[in-house]
Amino acid sequence: MRRLLPLLAFGMIVSSAAAQTPAATPSPTPAAPPPAEVRQMLQLMETPAVKQWMATQAQTQTPTGQAPAGQAAAQPASTPAQPAAPGGEMSGEQMSVLSDFLGHARRHFDLVSGAAMTLPDEVENASEIVEREVRPTGWAVLTFELLALFLAGVVAELLFRMIVPRPRVKLEDGAVVTVAHHAANNLSYRIVPALVFCVATLVPLVLFNWPPITQSLAIAVAIALIVSRVTISVGRLIVALVTLPHVGGERDVSRATAMFWFKRSCIFIIYFVFGWVLIQLMAPLGFSPGSRYLVAYALGLGLLAIATEAVWSRPVEEGQKSTTASWMLTIYFAALWLLWVAGFNLILWIGIYLVALPRVLRVSTLAVRALHKAEAGFLAKKRIAAVLLDRGVRAIIITIAALWLGRILGFAADRMAAGETMIDRIVRGSVGGIVILLAADLLWHLARAYINGRLEDSPLEGSINDDEKARRARLQTLLPIFRNVLAVVIAVIAVLMVLSGLGVEIGPLIAGAGVVGVAVGFGAQTIVKDVISGMFYLWDDAFRVGEYIESGSHKGVVEAFSLRSVRLRHHRGPLTTVPFGELGAVKNLNRDWTIDKITLNVTYDTDLVLAKKVIKQIGQKLLDNPDYAPHIIETLKMKGVEQFGEFAIVIRLAMMTKPGEQFVIRRNALAMIRTAFKENGIEFAVPTLQVSSETHDADANAAAARYAAQKSGQGAEPAA
Repeated sequence: MRRLLPLLAFGMIVSSAAAQTPAATPSPTPAAPPPAEVRQMLQLMETPAVKQWMATQAQTQTPTGQAPAGQAAAQPASTPAQPAAPGGEMSGEQMSVLSDFLGHARRHFDLVSGAAMTLPDEVENASEIVEREVRPTGWAVLTFELLALFLAGVVAELLFRMIVPRPRVKLEDGAVVTVAHHAANNLSYRIVPALVFCVATLVPLVLFNWPPITQSLAIAVAIALIVSRVTISVGRLIVALVTLPHVGGERDVSRATAMFWFKRSCIFIIYFVFGWVLIQLMAPLGFSPGSRYLVAYALGLGLLAIATEAVWSRPVEEGQKSTTASWMLTIYFAALWLLWVAGFNLILWIGIYLVALPRVLRVSTLAVRALHKAEAGFLAKKRIAAVLLDRGVRAIIITIAALWLGRILGFAADRMAAGETMIDRIVRGSVGGIVILLAADLLWHLARAYINGRLEDSPLEGSINDDEKARRARLQTLLPIFRNVLAVVIAVIAVLMVLSGLGVEIGPLIAGAGVVGVAVGFGAQTIVKDVISGMFYLWDDAFRVGEYIESGSHKGVVEAFSLRSVRLRHHRGPLTTVPFGELGAVKNLNRDWTIDKITLNVTYDTDLVLAKKVIKQIGQKLLDNPDYAPHIIETLKMKGVEQFGEFAIVIRLAMMTKPGEQFVIRRNALAMIRTAFKENGIEFAVPTLQVSSETHDADANAAAARYAAQKSGQGAEPAA
């Protein structure tokens, strides 16, 4: 039967040529036997490689949803366009798309099901090809070469580990050995043996003289071995990174959870690469594309089983495992396998990205975060380096995923760069948009990390001088606003660049945005007033974060800013948000210095010279106190007599302190004044009321004398 297929094909070609001959042509004479060249061509068409090529060409000759060339040519060019489908019904284009999808799936199923019938014959043919391949050298030599290929890397790595000792942690005297030190020191010991394995695996490919088909097998096996070994090394390194303890000892991921996913991922990848080796080997052995698809789908059931087992046996850090989530993931993975079988590769890879890409990005972020937060880690306190590594790894992962998806869609890099069709421009603009968004993301995170680092390194608390405190307050005020403005600018520029890359004219958009901005400006004058007023308040350095201000009925400590308002925390607790446009005149109570004045009332018989000396001594004691001295600019002193009151002499005291420190110093100064005045016989004057009468003075004096005598008698009784 297989020998008849080329003859039938040749007969169909001859008959089609005869059908195109005009009717007036006389009937030809009986055909002579085919010449030797034709017989050689027929024999050549019987070879497996030619059959495979013919089958491939037959499948790709007519693209999905496109009519054959003969039918397209037969259709008149003047055929009128079909009327559009009425509302509520599917148009012809929509029906064509659905038909294309169904036709593609049907042809794919027919290809795979037909291969199941011819697979035994193809296996027999492949065995014959293998026999012819092995016959010149023999099975013993081929077995030895394959064993050398499998064992060369393992033996070389074992010898390397036996010869090269495990590195030890070497630190200076007094340094503490941490887990981060061990992880950094063992980095080379994890990577170098893997490199030795990879190099040793490639040696048999160079040393031995491989036959053509066996050479393809050897190259595929070497690639699978190298990928498997690199997967194990990189996986162990990632486990060591994500399980690094922080300074406080806590971990982002437990080691048991990390090892579980490491083992399942390694099993999945190793199973996949060796299945890929088997599929690659089937092509030179003469298997048809349908047979290769059939074997690949059967091996895909193993991948489905590995993923399902990982879902149902996954560890849970907190709480209980969700059975509903496990069933949903199982159904999702089964649906991905069915999409693969149906031949919908684009939808398949989108589904894979939805599950795998966020997890891969999360693992990379956890690894970089662990390096940044680990005790004595090389990224500890290096915010910019941590951001560069984190966002750089994310950008590389997303770029690789986008390029692979473009390849699945059939867009090579050269075609996307030089193509001028609508699809080429859209794909090129999409790839450019991804690059622009990744660059904008990297720029924003770098700027935010730098600004946040400056804010964290410039706290207002601590023993710092006045100039440094003012500079830090200025940074705490302006940097948050600059960060918000920078985020808006980067986002707008990135969106405009992406739209421009997709072919959208951004000139009208910018002009329209200007018109809309003017309209919004007229309609929201209050907001514009608030924003502009805030800009000038900040330009004039009227107040900073942490300062106490008063404005009309509002007063409090400045806690934070936004583009249009300031938040004031009252000393009793309430938080007030005041728009900049309503502030008006601002009284700042925390700039440079403040003078605190104290008024005292003393009796008219007070020795003012003595009082001045006592107050001067109190001022010196305040300067001698280490808690108050740094905040006193001019110590407490008596300014003199303020006025003569109705019942007392009013004296005025004053001192100059740093803003906000006068309250504590004042309280302690008043307590010291009271004690010192009492010790020196200086009395505070208090208002008194004296009542007298001309007729009853004698009686009042007698009553006062009796009262004094009683008091003296009571005081003398205990002495008796």
